[in-house]
Amino acid sequence: MKLLLTIAWRNILRHKGKSLVIGVILFTGAFLMTVGNGVISGMAAGIEKNIINGFMGDIALISDAQKSDNILLNMMGSSIEPITTYRKIKEILLAQPYVRRFLPVGKNLAMLLDESTVTPGYAYLLGADFSEYRKMFPDNFTVIEGSYPAPGERALLVPAFARDEFYDFYNIWFLPEGGGVVKENLKKEALADINSLVVSTSVVMMGMTSGINTTSDIRFPVRGIVRYGALNQIFGHFCLVDIESYRECLGYFTAADMSVQVPKEEKKLLGMEGPDLDSLFGGDAMIVRDYKAAPKLRAAPAAAKTAEDGVYNAVFIKLVDGVSYKEALAKLNRAMAGGGTEVRAVPWNKASGPMGGMALIIKSALFIFVTLLFCVAVIIIVNTLTMSAIERSSEIGMMRAVGARKTFIAGMFLGETAILSAVFGGLGIAAGILAVKIIPLLEITTKNDMLQLLYGGNFFNPLLSFSGIALTAFQLLVVTVIAALYPMRVAVGITPLDAISRE
Repeated sequence: MKLLLTIAWRNILRHKGKSLVIGVILFTGAFLMTVGNGVISGMAAGIEKNIINGFMGDIALISDAQKSDNILLNMMGSSIEPITTYRKIKEILLAQPYVRRFLPVGKNLAMLLDESTVTPGYAYLLGADFSEYRKMFPDNFTVIEGSYPAPGERALLVPAFARDEFYDFYNIWFLPEGGGVVKENLKKEALADINSLVVSTSVVMMGMTSGINTTSDIRFPVRGIVRYGALNQIFGHFCLVDIESYRECLGYFTAADMSVQVPKEEKKLLGMEGPDLDSLFGGDAMIVRDYKAAPKLRAAPAAAKTAEDGVYNAVFIKLVDGVSYKEALAKLNRAMAGGGTEVRAVPWNKASGPMGGMALIIKSALFIFVTLLFCVAVIIIVNTLTMSAIERSSEIGMMRAVGARKTFIAGMFLGETAILSAVFGGLGIAAGILAVKIIPLLEITTKNDMLQLLYGGNFFNPLLSFSGIALTAFQLLVVTVIAALYPMRVAVGITPLDAISRE
């Protein structure tokens, strides 16, 4: 072995030009593979951090009646099935040691109404208790105008991205109550029209549910304008509203109304009497026609039950650090089934729909990039080593003439490739690790949502674990072995006669 490596090192020094070409290729490949693995790991960690810690937790509980696991960004706007067993769910969750925190929410699509336009706008409503939401997701957004609602207050928080979209539909700039126009926050079109800018401090929305339309037109007072810390153009579709207002908009019973879990207007229809079908069309309008005169949200009666007695659409759960997703999902589903809650647990990447899928697509694209780099490196190294073997036919033929076996010749070429790979590839891995450590210090940021998916957030923060470094080293080993196979075959096929004929 020592003799073989000595000869391999001598051959590297004798053919410095070709050795340097191969070395540079190995260095570049190892560097890019290291950085690529770091980007993939950082992106996965960043997306998990922003979605789990900033928006929906590790696991979501949804109704057994819900057909799709995707409840966050269902593009067709299909309604999310209601959950009416939260009291039972809460008792079970409190008994699970692996559950760190949980938050019941309402989530469905709402249509924005305005008499001046025939094209309605749309927004996702996320109904929750404001104080509990803040405990669950303390740093996911910043209030840039207005203020955070007080506990129990009836109010709406509008994301800056959604406000821009609303302006495109209505040509109305929504402001928090008591607030004024902030020029720095105006979109370009609104700034150009500032002298005649129409403003409003309330938004009229009508919830959208499947089946009979039993929803109501509700005028929401705007309490604040918010901006999400990352993925603002994705999370910015969700307007945060107190849970009781959400229920009124969707037509669910509020805590004050809870006796059975059916929409209020449906109950009204069922209570109508008359000799024929015409009696269904009573004198009281069930849908507000004058949107600007839409009723404001009523205050909850003093004798109302707690908000937990009402309808929800999902429960977001954060797990204790280090808990296995697979085990937590299995335990939760067993506990929920045994407790008669009629809900099931799904992981965040399934519940988030396109976002989880987009993360997988980007990760796959980066992996394909690294694989293509792998293939290009192999092809160039194979060509270079093969040319080297052909040019050294005389030398190899003389070695065969004095008794060198084919295995020795093959080992010599493999040794040359291994030495180059260890030296230059090792330097490439070290340089890649250094780059991954330096990049976060540069604080590279972006406001582009596609780049934020690539970054895993608004900061470019690649990460490398020991397993990531080991993966790069393994990839380099595979490149070395595959690149040496064909040149070895060419080399062992050279005979003493080839050496004589070339001379």
